[in-house]
Amino acid sequence: MSSSLSRSLPFTLALAILVYLVSYFLPVDLLPSAGVAMTIGVIIAGILVPILIETKPLAAASESKSNKAAVVTATGDTATLYVGNLPYRANEEAVRELFQQSGQVVNVRLMKDRQTGRRRGFGFVEVSAKDANKMIQKLNDFEFEGRTLKVREAKERQDNEDGEE
Repeated sequence: MSSSLSRSLPFTLALAILVYLVSYFLPVDLLPSAGVAMTIGVIIAGILVPILIETKPLAAASESKSNKAAVVTATGDTATLYVGNLPYRANEEAVRELFQQSGQVVNVRLMKDRQTGRRRGFGFVEVSAKDANKMIQKLNDFEFEGRTLKVREAKERQDNEDGEE
């Protein structure tokens, strides 16, 4: 089942049941039978729900683009810092605010689990290269929302050339 279908199926069924219940209380003259009402509900829900679900991410994407527009673009070199032992409830804004106290922040990416969508407790902060060492010294072993952060310069990702995992 596609992710779009699996996301929209509960909403589609709920809307179909709602249409069925509304038609149940309508006078008999308006609809020929409950089966017809259920069919109409499924058709309406099958059309409306996927459209509504697809427009919701578009709205979120445009909102995140406006947030990215507000991000300061670094002039010059940047460095990427690994931030470990983050609290699972921490979001990008909280991490950005913490790091901006020590210098210029270009981008914040917190890693999420692919299956559950929950944060994994680590991320990467792209900062101005001139501020990177100062941030590492200040924020490594720093207490943040009850957790002791581990901050160091990120290593380049090493892809397996032989295809093994």
